[in-house]
Amino acid sequence: MSELRNKTVLITGGAGILGRRIVRSLLDNGGRVAIVDVNAEVLVAFTAELEREGRTDAARGPGRWSAHAVDITDLAALRDLQQHLRTVWGDIDVLINNAAAKSPNFFAPFHEFPLQDWEMVFETNVTAAMQCCQVFGHAMAERGEGSIINTLSIYGIVAPDQRIYEGSIYEGRAINTPAVYSASKAALWGLTKYLAAYWGARNVRVNAVTPGGVESGQNDTFKMRYAARVPMGRMARAEELPGTFVYLASDAASYVTGQNICVDGGLTVW
Repeated sequence: MSELRNKTVLITGGAGILGRRIVRSLLDNGGRVAIVDVNAEVLVAFTAELEREGRTDAARGPGRWSAHAVDITDLAALRDLQQHLRTVWGDIDVLINNAAAKSPNFFAPFHEFPLQDWEMVFETNVTAAMQCCQVFGHAMAERGEGSIINTLSIYGIVAPDQRIYEGSIYEGRAINTPAVYSASKAALWGLTKYLAAYWGARNVRVNAVTPGGVESGQNDTFKMRYAARVPMGRMARAEELPGTFVYLASDAASYVTGQNICVDGGLTVW
């Protein structure tokens, strides 16, 4: 029941670190995938990887994926994408709102965080996800079937423990979790619950996945302090996350809606 045969999935942020893992799992489980990302260069690099793996795109025969460089904050562009995909595969069965933004001043202290950066992050993390739901979710509701999955964050559910960031480095720079990220992911959880109730009678399921921290190049100080906050005593491995998206996209989750599945090693139970 967790197979995605004959299901068409659209994922935003599909060429990102987590997005790539989700795309491969969707394909491995039989889905057709429309990969959407605003960064055309990163998208081209990722699709080249898929080609090297022997996965052909939809433009060259019986391909199971297609790539689209689209700014999801542009409502007209989303409607154009919908019309294009209808000519290729028909309507979207599953929408995964996975895109998230980082602003130029993403790690600035809260009292100095620029309003323009705050608005930019909210525009992608919340408003653009809402617009994707307006376009693709509404079509699902009219059809009477569909699944929407929103990617959240543990820091949209609980507050970040500021103590873990002292001496923490990622990709050569000091890091933190800014308030705009927590607030935007909390807002997306609110939208998830609202739409689950709004479209429940139309058989459109709306759920969320909350990943915990993934080990991806953080320094040992950060990994040690983060692991101390997790009942399982470690950070996540990237391959441990996509299966939850596949489950929620599939018919195995046909009676699951309005839920947030935390894949976090238990961090949010403390």
